[in-house]
Amino acid sequence: MNLEQIVNQQVIETERFILRPLRKSDAGLISHYAGEERVARMTRSVPHPLPPGAVEAYVARAMSEDRDEDVWVIDGTVDGDAELKGVIGLKRMDRNQSEVSYWTAPPFWNTGLASAALKALVDANPQNNDAMFAVVFQDNPASARVLIHCGFDYLGDAESYSVARDTTVPTWTYSRKL
Repeated sequence: MNLEQIVNQQVIETERFILRPLRKSDAGLISHYAGEERVARMTRSVPHPLPPGAVEAYVARAMSEDRDEDVWVIDGTVDGDAELKGVIGLKRMDRNQSEVSYWTAPPFWNTGLASAALKALVDANPQNNDAMFAVVFQDNPASARVLIHCGFDYLGDAESYSVARDTTVPTWTYSRKL
């Protein structure tokens, strides 16, 4: 797989929030929200409980010039709201595709935030992808609705390992041609 280095990461502005690259100062709020079991259990890679240094290492990887994933904070300060409402990322894959992943902090669940963030990311298409993919756990239909709302099509069922659950979990896979 040929991965281009991307040093600069686009800031994506909306009326409600901005999607901006992570910075070291985000580690505290990421720990606070991602460390919550309800959030971690719906991701494949966030452990629960969070081990010491895990979030700092995540932020350092996201800020690295040789990263294979661009990660944005959903920052609500433009609307006078919270500085960190969630995180959304695009991991580079082969054939000009990326896998999208996201989580929002529990205070912002059921507010349309995840759909708005994903729509902004898809519309901006900062990696100039031909397609985006996403995988959600089958016991998280809210995330599936976000994908469908943003024009992703269901591809099929699979399984994926969840670090927080320490087990394999049934998933749904979605894609969107751009």
